[in-house]
Amino acid sequence: MHLDSSAGTHPTIDIGCGTLCTFNYDSVISSVLAVVVTLGVAFWLRSQLREGEPTKAQAIFEWGYDQLRALIKTNVSDDALFIIPLAMTLFLYILVANWIEIFPLAFFPFLHGANADLNQTLALALVVIAVVQWYSVRTLGWRGYLRRFTKPFELPVPVRVIFTPLNILEEAVKPLTLSLRLFGNIFAGAVMIGLIASLANLQLPLVGTVGATILGSLVLVIWKAFDVIFIGFIQAFIFMLLTVIYFGAAREGLEHEHH
Repeated sequence: MHLDSSAGTHPTIDIGCGTLCTFNYDSVISSVLAVVVTLGVAFWLRSQLREGEPTKAQAIFEWGYDQLRALIKTNVSDDALFIIPLAMTLFLYILVANWIEIFPLAFFPFLHGANADLNQTLALALVVIAVVQWYSVRTLGWRGYLRRFTKPFELPVPVRVIFTPLNILEEAVKPLTLSLRLFGNIFAGAVMIGLIASLANLQLPLVGTVGATILGSLVLVIWKAFDVIFIGFIQAFIFMLLTVIYFGAAREGLEHEHH
């Protein structure tokens, strides 16, 4: 087992069969905790649903549900409401996984923002893109699905063929860009937390060791409030929003097929 305590790194454990059996066990622990908390929150929300006068939690949930439904109807289709549970689950899970970073590393050394590991964000992105491809084939048929890679549809066919490799490349890199966007923001936040925490080890001439510790703790609290809570929320929302947008793009060419 290899342990590296520098900021942004992950301790790994190898169970004996090479790369495929090597795990970042802090990421596994953090991810499992995020799954448990997500399920707990989901069941708690379910228990808050009432007929008649809604609870406060139900009112917030229904407001978010209505906003997401309107977003899907506008950007995808009225008959694509199956996206709602996928998008809401992704949002809640990513939010919880990001907010795990709020726990002090000194007391919970094996917990971190689970999305600070590219393995996790890439897995999430691959799931999203796989479902998007299925939806595109289901909506357009195989002929329409393959025709998507010859856009822009307004151009003559010989010219559209030139764009086919670019369209294929654009589709192929979607999982990478979707995962790196989330990973990069959360990973950078984790590195910043490590750097800010190291302020306590500095010998500042004006404030001394105690002053440096207090200053580092204050800056760390402020940064965590901004980066973990606010940025973590924004990144969960952006991932959910891009998921909806990708489903909308999966229908490209449908109007031309009908025409």
